[in-house]
Amino acid sequence: MKLTFKIFIAVVLFANYSFAQTKLDPPVDVKTAFTKKYPSVTNIKWEKEGDKYEAAFKIGERFMSVLINNTGVIEETEIQVNETELPSAARKYANTKGHINEAAKIVLADSSIHYEAEVKGKDYFFDKKGTFIESKAVKD
Repeated sequence: MKLTFKIFIAVVLFANYSFAQTKLDPPVDVKTAFTKKYPSVTNIKWEKEGDKYEAAFKIGERFMSVLINNTGVIEETEIQVNETELPSAARKYANTKGHINEAAKIVLADSSIHYEAEVKGKDYFFDKKGTFIESKAVKD
């Protein structure tokens, strides 16, 4: 029984390692849209988010991500910001929930601006004035 369990664990660990090593190669339209918007960025981590592709990268000292659909339309751009860059109403609201771990400015395809504050395993979303919109559990 112990040998069977050890073999099972070894197979699971190998499968997880192999899966983690798989490199995502987005469609040409997605890569073209990204390169057109960010031609000098080279160190990109691609992930699948539903039926869309997310490119995570760093510009200067700030982390960014871009969400692109299959046809190459950039639907959302997210950039890391300091807590002090959140609208004051958003900062006050988020601080009532606990310490802000991370903050981001989100620009949607229609150029509207939202903000995000991560507090205690939840993302809190706000409009550009800092009015609370919704919260969601942080996804890994």
